[in-house]
Amino acid sequence: MYDLTGFQRDLLYVIAGLDDPHGLAIKDELEDYYEKEIHHGRLYPNLDTLVEKGLVEKSQRDRRTNEYTTTRRGTREIEARAEWEAGYIDHDA
Repeated sequence: MYDLTGFQRDLLYVIAGLDDPHGLAIKDELEDYYEKEIHHGRLYPNLDTLVEKGLVEKSQRDRRTNEYTTTRRGTREIEARAEWEAGYIDHDA
């Protein structure tokens, strides 16, 4: 996960957390978080990168809609990242 951009990492987390992770749902979730529009030219190439890296699987729901799910490797990477982050966060603060 160290080689992902922050945006790609956010994409991976959103995909893992959504009940229905398709392109527009992912886009809407990120627009809420970033408080600005996410253009298709930014969203879909980064989703494709996550697919190429084996962190996300892409399937076709219908002719216009793709669904995205985290792979086992993607889930392991998220868990490893959360564990790594927890090592640097003071829980007693």
